[in-house]
Amino acid sequence: MRYLVRDRMLAFHEEAWIETEHREKVFKVNRKLLRLRRTFTFVDAQGNHVASIVKKALTFHHTILIMRDGQLEARFSKRTFKIFGDRFKASLRDGRRLRIVGNFWDREFDIQHDGNTLAHISRRWFSIRDAYAVDVMSERDATLLVILAVCVDHTLQDMKGDKLTNF
Repeated sequence: MRYLVRDRMLAFHEEAWIETEHREKVFKVNRKLLRLRRTFTFVDAQGNHVASIVKKALTFHHTILIMRDGQLEARFSKRTFKIFGDRFKASLRDGRRLRIVGNFWDREFDIQHDGNTLAHISRRWFSIRDAYAVDVMSERDATLLVILAVCVDHTLQDMKGDKLTNF
């Protein structure tokens, strides 16, 4: 399944939609600003809360928590200093560790587990400049993989110093 994600989707609006390749709206992403942390909530097309992305304001490492049903689903982190190894990783509640590797500048990267690609994120599939595709190979983890792609995008915006879209 292929999803369309807007690159700077929360730059000027407080909400945005993530769509399928057939332009069906799947998730609405709402931005909520709290005092000590910033939160994005994922809501499905029927209005049901799916997940929350939470970034605490005062942390040394760039760590984002993905919450579902009040429980920690995944921990997404970016290494502050990278000499060797992966820049981004995600630790899931079930014990799996996902690697996120590729060309982040052009939004061409993969989310992998044990050498198997679970999702491929690519900007080349769409002619829209500020959009990229998330090709999900693992339907079981589709929602989580789309959320991780959004986490990478916003972390990269934060690294560039774009204060409109960062966590």
